[in-house]
Amino acid sequence: MSWDDKGGKIWMNGEFVDWKEANIHVLSHVVHYGTSVFEGIRCYKNPNGSGIFRLEEHVDRLFDSAKIYRMEIPFEKEEIANAIKETITLNKLESCYIRPVTFRGYKELGVNSLNCPVITAIAVWEWGAYLGDEALKKGVDIGVSSWRRLAPDTMPSMAKAGANYMNSQLAKFESIENGFDEAIMLDYQGFIGEGSGENIFLVKDDVIHTPALSSSVLKGITRDSIISIANDLGFKVKEESIPREMAYLADEIFFTGTAAEVTPVRSVDRITIGSGERGPVTEKIQTEFFNIIKGKTEDKYNWLCYLDY
Repeated sequence: MSWDDKGGKIWMNGEFVDWKEANIHVLSHVVHYGTSVFEGIRCYKNPNGSGIFRLEEHVDRLFDSAKIYRMEIPFEKEEIANAIKETITLNKLESCYIRPVTFRGYKELGVNSLNCPVITAIAVWEWGAYLGDEALKKGVDIGVSSWRRLAPDTMPSMAKAGANYMNSQLAKFESIENGFDEAIMLDYQGFIGEGSGENIFLVKDDVIHTPALSSSVLKGITRDSIISIANDLGFKVKEESIPREMAYLADEIFFTGTAAEVTPVRSVDRITIGSGERGPVTEKIQTEFFNIIKGKTEDKYNWLCYLDY
């Protein structure tokens, strides 16, 4: 089904509305100034049911992002979590991508948005592998972007804000135009930051390296999950500043994120990484991650919140 003829319901401020009727005014503050915060969450169907991945942590981050931008969500966290579950159930989806978004709506225009209403909406839809099913095994080709991540005293990277992704879009456009699947963005000091919508990990001599939060990266929930998995598998994980050239010398590189899940990288700036496909460390971590979300192994972390059908 295309987006043009998509049916189903979207939750908006406590009510379910038809997909095509979930509209806002053209003079809503978010349209002109990017005043939105959002989350990306996945629900996975496995033999145990339909499980939402780390629902509580995603809802917490939505509220944290809103707090940074002084948007008071007029619902409790539990109400938003329940609304997410209800939206999936009402749309009769067993597995899906979930997009909660909070934004400033229509009242007046100007940089000051404090008088504009705060609106929260939740949409769900089917969505496969973000960078393609083949990429999960074969890997993707990426390039270092000329666009850098935001300096820490410009915009808050810990907020998952819509406005931040204008920066990401520029890097994504550039990567596509240059024939790459995705980009690496450097931080304001020239160290490796993240992809346009993913956190990044490098493997060298069986040690896993990932940029610290001080490199203006999003505090990724999948990132945190992969660090837990890697530690439990016996790998040493170092969160640190990583120079650009280390990417060329890495044995393996992989992206993580709600959309990207765990996606290996086969080349950077057309320099082959390792064997040019998914490496053994990436495969072990990726396998453990997918075994958990697919219900093949025990969810010892209690990451999956199952729906009651």
